[in-house]
Amino acid sequence: MLFGGGLTMFGLPGTFPATQARRTVAGEAAPLGRMGALEVRLARSTAEVRAAQALRYRVFYGEMQATADPRTLIRRRDADAFDRYCDHLLVLDHDDVEIRPFRKARPRIVGTYRLLRQTVAERHRGFYTAGEFSIEPLLARHAGLEFLELGRSCVMKPYRSKRTVELLWQGIWAYVLNNGIDAMIGCASFEGTDPNALALPLSFLHHHASADADWLVEARPERAVSMNRLPIETVDMRAALAGMPPLIKGYLRLGAMVGRGAVVDRPFGTTDVMIVLPVDRISERYVKYYGADASRYAA
Repeated sequence: MLFGGGLTMFGLPGTFPATQARRTVAGEAAPLGRMGALEVRLARSTAEVRAAQALRYRVFYGEMQATADPRTLIRRRDADAFDRYCDHLLVLDHDDVEIRPFRKARPRIVGTYRLLRQTVAERHRGFYTAGEFSIEPLLARHAGLEFLELGRSCVMKPYRSKRTVELLWQGIWAYVLNNGIDAMIGCASFEGTDPNALALPLSFLHHHASADADWLVEARPERAVSMNRLPIETVDMRAALAGMPPLIKGYLRLGAMVGRGAVVDRPFGTTDVMIVLPVDRISERYVKYYGADASRYAA
């Protein structure tokens, strides 16, 4: 479903941080990739961030099981205090232009990811993920590396296709290269808040995708639920993968590892697991596919 949840609503101020990503001569975020009418780039304005938040609202609260508080219902945007510090990766459809009264027409935002670099997080309130998982030991073991937190991933329903997902990953890969990222982290979610109903996929991840000691992250003790719910010999790997959310399967294919313990996020209606993906462990197949310089879908 998504990479990172949360329901603390603070709205969005008028500015958000400049990034180290590529910029045009005019100072705006340059395109990171293009596929036909679809373009991937970072948000260029507060208005675009708000549009991404509105898309998140439609997906998380309209289609899925998240429970909105009164402020969120009134604003009809999924927003939290971390948004102001993040970069917001957008997929835009230039064939679907939004005509807005008294405002400049703009291509529709059809997909988004929220990106938070460690150097930015440390200047503000840290990583969102730290509210669910004990990431401090991981960061300490790898002092000197630059981590990137991925979160709030969603795509408009008609665009949930291989093309859109590939373009999002084109944008992430270009961002990783542009910003010298060494490892990616974040929460990935299963729909539902009953771990027993998720016993098969959680047990599969526990037995077959756990991070090694150097990259291990554990759920915070006060929030942790066990992922080791079935003996390894009873885990049907094919059935487990068939029931796995596409996003989590995609991370596993890339080479990601999973932390120990899950966290139930009741306001969002999900059960979250921790994903850790060192850049040097990304499958060579995918590096070749997107290009070592992110040139496959370069704009």
